[in-house]
Amino acid sequence: MKKVHISASRDYDVLVEWGLLDRSGELIKEATGSKKAAIISGDIVFPLYGERLKRSLEAAGMETEVFVLPHGEQSKTLANYGNILEFLSRKHFGRSDVLVALGGGVTGDITGFAASTYQRGMNFVQVPTTLLAAVDSSVGGKTAVDLPAGKNQVGSFYQPALVLCDPELLATLPEEEFACGCAEVIKYAVLGSRDFFDRLKALPVSQQIEDVICTCVEMKRDVVAQDEYDRGLRQLLNLGHSFGHAVEACSHFTVLHGQAVAIGMAAITRAAVAKGLCSEKTLAELLELLEQYGLPVRCEYSLDEMYAASLLDKKLTGGMMHLIVPEEIGRCRIVAVATEDVKSWMEAGGIGR
Repeated sequence: MKKVHISASRDYDVLVEWGLLDRSGELIKEATGSKKAAIISGDIVFPLYGERLKRSLEAAGMETEVFVLPHGEQSKTLANYGNILEFLSRKHFGRSDVLVALGGGVTGDITGFAASTYQRGMNFVQVPTTLLAAVDSSVGGKTAVDLPAGKNQVGSFYQPALVLCDPELLATLPEEEFACGCAEVIKYAVLGSRDFFDRLKALPVSQQIEDVICTCVEMKRDVVAQDEYDRGLRQLLNLGHSFGHAVEACSHFTVLHGQAVAIGMAAITRAAVAKGLCSEKTLAELLELLEQYGLPVRCEYSLDEMYAASLLDKKLTGGMMHLIVPEEIGRCRIVAVATEDVKSWMEAGGIGR
């Protein structure tokens, strides 16, 4: 078993091992001391893995209930958040009990937000079933739901008690969803490791999955340890996300998050080249790797559509947007851009062309 320890407002471990799901009950019991658990999952994932998780929890002596959400970003709403809280109240859950998020980023986000607010906070465990969640969203404590105006507009910072990554659960991922996780993996390489970037070129993620998960989690751990509440250094983890969230909004979330992040990374790197902040070689290498993993590098939306959507992004504060700009593979910097200048960055990034 591989273990990455996270030091934050609540310390916890990320465990990575094949077959971990069937040991999850004992590990969750040990980490939380809880006697009662609620599995929160989606309507695609639960039929695949939910009963195995439930059996493991019950074998560890934990009374277990189940709440199943419709799948997809469209479920990450205040209404469904409220439905989870009502379910917990109706089933007499208390602060010492635990919520177990079995699913991808949507499930983890809404479950974590419910855990952070129900009775002012209860135990919370992540069991990611997508590569994207395993390498990124399950770690670091960001929880949220969406509003009609934009993504992740209501949320909190709330660390889990444990993250259990079983690579076996990724076997049922559609190829498109696995590629979305690869977009986040590539993001980490561009942010902080030339060596990791070269490893991703040389060997497919699927053939080094445990090492890839641990490498990304370790990189995120190091950032979160310095800036848990996203006031400075942690903004680097938004590489590709500012433009990517605009792509998602313009598509009404038909473009998947990882696809949007890939488009966002390509666009911000083109803009960096146009503004003399990085080389054409860096751009070419990034585009080549994104395309190697079957990820898109352009979108069909107009410049005006994308700019309007970007103005609703929560990362726009005080009339400024903090863009994460690659300088070379393995090094990026934060550039504060005035609202009125964001459109020119998008144009330089090839948006609308």
